[in-house]
Amino acid sequence: MAGKRWNTCNVFAAGPDAARLWSFEAKGAGFKPGKELTLRETDALPVGTQKTWSALWQPKLNVACLPPERVFIRVAQFPKAEFDETLAMVELQLEKLSPMPVGQIVWTLVCRPHPDGQQQTVVLVIAARDAVEEFLGQLETRGYLADRLELPALDQLLRDETSGDGAWIFPELMGGVETAAVAWWAGGVLRSVDWLSVPPGAERVPALREQLSQMAWAGEVDGWLTGRPDWHLVADDALAAQWLPPLRDALGVLPQVVPPLPPVELAGRVAVRAAAAEARANLLPAEFTTRYRQRFVDRLWMRGVGAVVVLYLIGVAAYFAAVGVAGWQARGVETRVKQLSQSYTNALQLRGRYDVLKDRQELKFAALDCWKVVAEHFPEGATLESFTFRDGQQMVLNGTAPGDAMDRIIDFHDTLKRVKVNGQPLFDPNKGEPPTRRAAPGNVIAWNFSLELRRSELLTPAK
Repeated sequence: MAGKRWNTCNVFAAGPDAARLWSFEAKGAGFKPGKELTLRETDALPVGTQKTWSALWQPKLNVACLPPERVFIRVAQFPKAEFDETLAMVELQLEKLSPMPVGQIVWTLVCRPHPDGQQQTVVLVIAARDAVEEFLGQLETRGYLADRLELPALDQLLRDETSGDGAWIFPELMGGVETAAVAWWAGGVLRSVDWLSVPPGAERVPALREQLSQMAWAGEVDGWLTGRPDWHLVADDALAAQWLPPLRDALGVLPQVVPPLPPVELAGRVAVRAAAAEARANLLPAEFTTRYRQRFVDRLWMRGVGAVVVLYLIGVAAYFAAVGVAGWQARGVETRVKQLSQSYTNALQLRGRYDVLKDRQELKFAALDCWKVVAEHFPEGATLESFTFRDGQQMVLNGTAPGDAMDRIIDFHDTLKRVKVNGQPLFDPNKGEPPTRRAAPGNVIAWNFSLELRRSELLTPAK
């Protein structure tokens, strides 16, 4: 996870009566506090803890604070090296450092610089695997899938305000009543983290004196404690009132009281450390990480398929709605057509009668126009024997003429084709049959020709 840019971070801490959830938003190299919620066991987690599609481009880190009851802290000095090499060196020493069989634990580490520049201080956090799995099962029941498990006690132990040389006593740091963690600093280096277990009543002061003396003697044997240490008590006012009197009686001096980190600030430090930690340095077992990742991917697939199905159903519903509207409109049109059908039929009949009357009117005036132009331009000496209309559009003339009058008949035909009525040609110049003749008794010829009317030009009666 080191180097990954996180957008938000949730820190979940379970308690005996209620759980607390802090939400942080990325700001620069750290996080700024957001919402803080206190949740009872029956309260549902907010939606913001669930990872959705947005987590693909706005990464979200879910951190769970591991209960400290079955967690152990060990401190060792190793040569300065890269993280991978340090991890390998710790694995080689794990059986020696762990208070439990290696197969029954999960562990992580935090590296601290050493003043000499050649070494590093490794703070090893060891937890019982069964306790971790039980805790993760409780989180899953509440719907919280953690990316990392962290121990907030580390951030209390390693903060700058409690890292001066001396002994720092942290009452109830690891969760137990009448217990305390003792962090020993010498030469600017965290040397050891030990545990006090104090019985109640009159034996409290002697037990404190004996246990603290044994810790100091172990430091003298290892060579890092060379004098009387300065004593500090990291506690709030209530705990300080309980611990100061017996500690004063056991040590002969009054320890200096230092307030602990407020919960929201402690959660913020946990978030920053978790965001910067290596993925392999995690108390969360690897199989849980894989399973949570697969559940996240499966949830995205299911939501994607669900979204497609919903869109499909919306499309089908819209289609059927459109079909229904179109059907309703079609039925309305059909009803309207039925209502208008009789009127339409009557209108067609009237239109047909009108067209017949109109044709008759046009033909009447056309016949008069034709008769007039024929009379005006009929050649002298010729005889008109028949004047016929065919199909209301074709005029056919038949007649006789002297044998030498055929040229006049042709001129008569051409003149008729050029005749205009109301400024428009009366006959179509491209249609009709040209004049023909045949011999007849008595030195005469029989002639005939036809012309076609331009009906569009006959709408206006001749005057």
